[in-house]
Amino acid sequence: MDAADLKELIRAEGLRLGFAELRFTTAEDVAGAEIALSTYLAEGRHGEMGWMETTRDRRASPTAQWPAAKSVIMVADNYGPGEVTPLPEDRANISVYARGRDYHDVVKKRLKQLGRWLVETHGGDARSFVDTAPVMEKPLAARAGLGWQGRHSNLVSRRFGSWLFLGGLFTTLDLPPDAPEKDHCGSCRSCETACPTGALADGRIEPRLCISYLTIEHKGEIDEELLPKFGNRIYGCDDCLAVCPWNKFARPTSEAAYLPRVELLAPRLSELAGLDDAEFRALFSGSPIKRIGRDRFIRNVLIAIGNSGRKDWASLAAGLKDDPSPVVAKMADWAHRRLTVSADLDSCRRRRDNALDPGLRRDDVIF
Repeated sequence: MDAADLKELIRAEGLRLGFAELRFTTAEDVAGAEIALSTYLAEGRHGEMGWMETTRDRRASPTAQWPAAKSVIMVADNYGPGEVTPLPEDRANISVYARGRDYHDVVKKRLKQLGRWLVETHGGDARSFVDTAPVMEKPLAARAGLGWQGRHSNLVSRRFGSWLFLGGLFTTLDLPPDAPEKDHCGSCRSCETACPTGALADGRIEPRLCISYLTIEHKGEIDEELLPKFGNRIYGCDDCLAVCPWNKFARPTSEAAYLPRVELLAPRLSELAGLDDAEFRALFSGSPIKRIGRDRFIRNVLIAIGNSGRKDWASLAAGLKDDPSPVVAKMADWAHRRLTVSADLDSCRRRRDNALDPGLRRDDVIF
């Protein structure tokens, strides 16, 4: 069979299985990827993600991951949410991708089905990789033509905007590659200006300032100067993705597994703060949130509680200052201080206003 015809058959099978799009590239190293990775690691921008250092050789080269590979079939799944709207400060903001089922399970299952079909029908061998494997998926996806890496460092598609899950199927079959997608960001810097902590600049990301990294990958304490910028974001942050102008072409996902669970759309912070380990595991069963564990999760919830402005929640934070987890106890102390200081300032302002001479303007008095 002609290789071009085989590609179309593979693509049709992938679409039948439910993928939003498939594209093909070689298993050769992506130009510049190894240098970019080495620079990223040398600058320490991987933070606590030590696995990036230990797997750097395999991560930089697809054939180092699997020497027999000749081609890579890159797949994309659309998890577009439609409209992204702000939530009240007493509600928890969870990243769109984590409101439904764990996408790793969904994409991995489909990739295995596609690989099994490919081997049984057209020969060769195949191996699937989804996020957790040391594969540079975004550069491979860009070279395959699924999209381009935007200034927020994630893949952008003209069809799906910034809302894509990625996966790869390595195969020993030699398939002709598709053309790479051009960069269509132009002079737009919406994602950089939208970042609450200034983690994006000149197409580079500083994960150690990124709310997604800090709430998901970072295990310890967080710089208190950054905490007020978190707002009510307790797991990830979508600000840079949500403002991308290419989202105007995106369609809401039709995949049931990626639709948000009702209880994760706008959960009450006060209820989440009371979760013990068993309750946490039960609530987030089948969710990517489960992997960070109860302690890191409650740490994140306490940051949002401290930012809520709800002075009546000071006692809620105080109740967790003796939590067995040091990271929870530390953040409970911060949230309690932030809420009580706010309450004390309001009280001082009221006393000041009541004591003012009626002939004076408030602006005449320095507080």
